[in-house]
Amino acid sequence: MSATPPGPKGLPLFGASRQYARDPFTFLTAVADAYGDVVHFDLGPLDTYMLTNPADVETVLVSEASKFRKPQFQDRAIGDLLGDGLLMSEGATWKKQRQLAQPAFDVRRISTMAGMMTDRTESMLSSWGDGDVVDVQLEMARLTVEIIVDAMFGTDLDDERIRRVQENLEPLGARFEPDPLRFLTPDWAPTRENRQYKEALSELESLVWDIVEERRGTEYGETPASSVPAEATGDDRPMDLLSILLRAYDEGEQTEKNLRDELMTMLLAGHDTTALTLTYAWYLLSQHPEAEAKLHRELDEVLGGRTPTFEDVRELEYTERVLNEAMRLYPPVYVMFREPKVDVRLGGYRVPAGSAIMLPQWVVHRSERWWDDPLEFDPDRWAPERAGDRPRFAYFPFGGGPRHCIGKHLSLLEGRLILGTVAQQYELDYVRDEPFSLRGSLTMHPQEPMGMRLRTRD
Repeated sequence: MSATPPGPKGLPLFGASRQYARDPFTFLTAVADAYGDVVHFDLGPLDTYMLTNPADVETVLVSEASKFRKPQFQDRAIGDLLGDGLLMSEGATWKKQRQLAQPAFDVRRISTMAGMMTDRTESMLSSWGDGDVVDVQLEMARLTVEIIVDAMFGTDLDDERIRRVQENLEPLGARFEPDPLRFLTPDWAPTRENRQYKEALSELESLVWDIVEERRGTEYGETPASSVPAEATGDDRPMDLLSILLRAYDEGEQTEKNLRDELMTMLLAGHDTTALTLTYAWYLLSQHPEAEAKLHRELDEVLGGRTPTFEDVRELEYTERVLNEAMRLYPPVYVMFREPKVDVRLGGYRVPAGSAIMLPQWVVHRSERWWDDPLEFDPDRWAPERAGDRPRFAYFPFGGGPRHCIGKHLSLLEGRLILGTVAQQYELDYVRDEPFSLRGSLTMHPQEPMGMRLRTRD
């Protein structure tokens, strides 16, 4: 390798972009296999460096995190969707918003939400029946939307408003599929995709402001029944995220734009990754009956037919391993980007300031360098006796360092409770003969409906 790592040979300037757009997952795997730890190529107009060694990933996310920022191309691409919410803000703005939001994600507060999570899961199951075929991705998305809105906004969404959320997620996601032509198309261009995106964005913003107005009507009166009270704060009002933001707004510490950006970020990012993790877990269990049987044995032994509680979660070790393995094989966030603020050295090479740094979970999680039989679904690889020798960042579904996902503990609790509650009652069988294909966007989605046939457990 030369001092500047070569890109894929024979590709013109936009060759990599076209291949990435057609199939980002095959492209990322092939490039990593061919060129090793540091790969340099042009992704459209972006001078891109892909890092696949966990040591380099840790450098970017943890040990030298102060030298990197969220890339400016993401500001342009996602700025009108998420604004300066926690996912996209930088510097002092990010630090202030993170500190403000942290009490809503306190582990002690999250532990009180277990009953709400299982109640909503049981409500979903009340509409299921033996022999039914459900699109499990849509079912999981609907359920996790209900949970995140209850947990963070302190309110309920009726069927109509949940439908509004789900119908408008598709045009939003389509905007961020890896298409170099779409990247180069200005936002003002009167294309069908731009029009649909703007309509969907307006619809979700309207929904968010509806929720804010409803909470304003109860914030200083009766506490909404769905709210989860938190630790003592000087009064008895709920400490969900929306309450925190509304108080800060009333005290002049937040603007309407701050409110909008944080609530849009939470609504979209707060449910999607958990729903996808559960979707992939159901698929993998349906393809591996021995793992499914082991999961059922654990649930029967620990719960004996009871609805799981927060106290049960620590004993559901195999349940947790199933979710970890699903996130390893099918990481919902399949690639992360950073941008060096100064010239840096990574993997022995100089990476100039302003470049795009790509950290692909999809590649690292499936690398035979760090994993035995990496394409096999093996939840027991997460047993303590087998997990000790891997590099720390051979697995990073929630990112890492100071900007690790603030909702990690909420998502993990939610996933275990939903998986345990559903799997006690049903086995889910994937109805198609062929595997599903994947579609890249902000997160990794199945290309086809994820139809599952329900079988009531004896």
